[in-house]
Amino acid sequence: MEIVAKILIAAVAIEHLYILWMEMFAWETKGKEVFKSALPAELFKPTKGLAANQGLYNGFLSAGLVWSFLIEDEKWQTNIALFFLGCVAVAGIYGAVSATKKIFFVQALPAILAIGAVLLK
Repeated sequence: MEIVAKILIAAVAIEHLYILWMEMFAWETKGKEVFKSALPAELFKPTKGLAANQGLYNGFLSAGLVWSFLIEDEKWQTNIALFFLGCVAVAGIYGAVSATKKIFFVQALPAILAIGAVLLK
């Protein structure tokens, strides 16, 4: 189960690196494709700074998950991974409630599955 946990943690970290890239550097191109049903096209340019700020936060989540791989003490490694996965899950649940249910499946569910795998290892 440890390998499954690490794969799931890595997948969540990579997903949030992708979100960082899209929100910080490709908001008016790829962001417009991804969020076409959520925002009118004319709002992407004026919301570029807000999206970049959100992207930065996603980068911090990813960095925390990557950091968990570099910690040698198993207890601390587990605690750090659970903390950052919990942050991702809460953000995904909040996004599902406040924006679109799709966010639960894209963001919260992978983090919840990773939390389960970490707890079972």
